[in-house]
Amino acid sequence: MKVLAVGGGGREHAAVEALYRSGSEIYSVMKNANPGIIARSKKYKLVDEKNVEEVCAFAKECGVELAFIGPEAPLEVGLVDALQAIGIKCASPTKAAARIETSKSFMRELINKYGIAGNLGYASFDNAADTEKYLKTLDHEIVVKPVGLTGGKGVKVQGEHLLSFEDTMDYVNEIFENNIGGAGVIIEEKAVGEEFTQMVFCDGKKVVPLPLVQDHKRAYEGDVGPNTGGMGSYSDGNHLLPFITQEERQAAIDIIQNVIDAMAKEGCPYHGTLYGQFMLTVNGPKIIEFNARFGDPEAMNVLSIIDTPFEKVCEMMADGTLSDDVQFVKKATVCKYVVPKGYGVKSETGKEISFDVDGIEKSGAVVYYANIDEKDGKLVTMSSRSAGIVGVADTIEEAEQNCEKALGYVKSDWIFVRHDIGKKELVQKRVDHMKQLRQ
Repeated sequence: MKVLAVGGGGREHAAVEALYRSGSEIYSVMKNANPGIIARSKKYKLVDEKNVEEVCAFAKECGVELAFIGPEAPLEVGLVDALQAIGIKCASPTKAAARIETSKSFMRELINKYGIAGNLGYASFDNAADTEKYLKTLDHEIVVKPVGLTGGKGVKVQGEHLLSFEDTMDYVNEIFENNIGGAGVIIEEKAVGEEFTQMVFCDGKKVVPLPLVQDHKRAYEGDVGPNTGGMGSYSDGNHLLPFITQEERQAAIDIIQNVIDAMAKEGCPYHGTLYGQFMLTVNGPKIIEFNARFGDPEAMNVLSIIDTPFEKVCEMMADGTLSDDVQFVKKATVCKYVVPKGYGVKSETGKEISFDVDGIEKSGAVVYYANIDEKDGKLVTMSSRSAGIVGVADTIEEAEQNCEKALGYVKSDWIFVRHDIGKKELVQKRVDHMKQLRQ
């Protein structure tokens, strides 16, 4: 099948590799020259993924039959709607359905309207004065988020990033003054527990759950430092996580199914991969956010072990014919992102980086290129995460060791890795934390 793949990051490289294994003929569109995606593409075009006209013209010229859109920004500008209008099926949501991510207030209001479990207390504002007035009435810690898209980096939490009322108001003012994430601010109740990611495939009605993954947003080891797009993630061989029960996972899947049902009732049925970010609390899973796409890095964990041809899954999502029979290999995965030095504050860009792919693969791992570019035949770092290295094995511990071995085959003087992801001590810390909260 001729498939259009949109986006040039690690998540998109993982999707392209899965499509390639399915036998797809791939035509790709991206801003940066991702060498992994280029290697698998019959033809590619370097263009801003939000340039709907150019992307559609390229898709038409190549005769593509099916499209997979990786990042959120082209979804927000209606790329799916435009592709569908020229007869191309999409395994990604329309502009209206993508509001589950592109508008945090839409998401919270939808959950509220339909009385879906797992919602957090929230209030949204379009100016700093009203936000301040509201904050002065609260007697509990909160989370501050811009209402719109911020590439996973806009969330600040009282008690972690915001240590005083002044800090909170400084951030609120910064959001409004710099128009971060567009339309305003949302204040949410702070949930206490362990975060986990439950992604699903969806065909407008039915959901098929993917293995659970836990992401690590904080830049530095020990869960400190600025929030990032995600420094790495792990999944377990049984597709649960060591701190979560099957019943708790099922509660999260039920929440997602109820959200999908609500969206169909609202006239914006959801097709594509949906990312559910939850906080596991003593009162069950609470909704942190939904994304209208795969998580990044979580896509790399699950797509490394998908056993059903991904092209077939994308076609079923687009056609509304999703089957329960989507299989994943019973393996654990650990992904660690190689990022430019200074990432999360100010990245070192334009620095040379190289990968010994054979060495990485012999280590029991796989590399997915992300925010790197090719210049004069050499790979160079850009401002965001450079590449994800995913170790695969029977246990988290072995997958982590494979990942570490593979990292030895990445060469650059200008990179940084959060090495504690997937290590026994950090996983145990999560287990102990939930045990303590449940007492």
